[in-house]
Amino acid sequence: MDIINTPAADAADHPPLSEEQVISNLQQESDLSDQYYAAWWLGRMRSRHPQTVPLLLKTLQTFQEHPDDQDRRGVALNAIRSLGWLQETSTSDILSGLLQSNDYGIREAAARSLGSMQAPNAVKALCSLLASGPTIAGQERPNSALLQEPCEAILEALGSIGSNRADVLNVIRPFCNHARALIRSAACRAMLQLTQDGQWAQQLEQLLNDPTPLVRRGALLDLGATGWLPSLPAIQATAAENSLKLVALRGLAEQSGDSKVLDAMDSLL
Repeated sequence: MDIINTPAADAADHPPLSEEQVISNLQQESDLSDQYYAAWWLGRMRSRHPQTVPLLLKTLQTFQEHPDDQDRRGVALNAIRSLGWLQETSTSDILSGLLQSNDYGIREAAARSLGSMQAPNAVKALCSLLASGPTIAGQERPNSALLQEPCEAILEALGSIGSNRADVLNVIRPFCNHARALIRSAACRAMLQLTQDGQWAQQLEQLLNDPTPLVRRGALLDLGATGWLPSLPAIQATAAENSLKLVALRGLAEQSGDSKVLDAMDSLL
């Protein structure tokens, strides 16, 4: 008789890893799949082990020494994400340096982590990637769905970091007219966060009525991330899954604390 694995059986065969075991898995270099999982685990579990950050940084160095090794690239990407989840601002200079990587995915992950840790020293490097504007940085790559730069991640990072200097706004503003709706959404999100000017909220609300579900979802999450309370009715009326509306409303609630947002969340549960 074939034995069917169940979650209970899997748990018995593979008990949860301890932090010490995960640290050990990241230290060793013979099994990169163990390293890959460890680099993710330490960030998601908000590890504060004294070896966590040094080991995550070591994986980045190792990847730079072997840039063509796709397995090590995967480990490095997880390490970059984990540094963002850990809010490890002491590594922001290193992550800013990764914005110059030839690897699109590395630049994108670094931008997201820098935005997560709200690293002001990264603003100049982030802006430099977008300085050529939508027609160059935002141009589609030949035979690819990717743009020349990970514009969406960079725009979101700039909005999260919060520097509203004129030179930063001048870099972001042209992307509000980008051909791709999700790039426009990310740019309007950043402009709203940095200026608190309702015109950018209005543009986001228009995207909530886009015929494409993916665009509606993106604009919904972007509006929630801004914490712009006047958009509460528009968020509630969006043709999107309740689970995504809850995520957006949680963003509003965390920044406003308004009881109307909590009531709206309750109505979706």
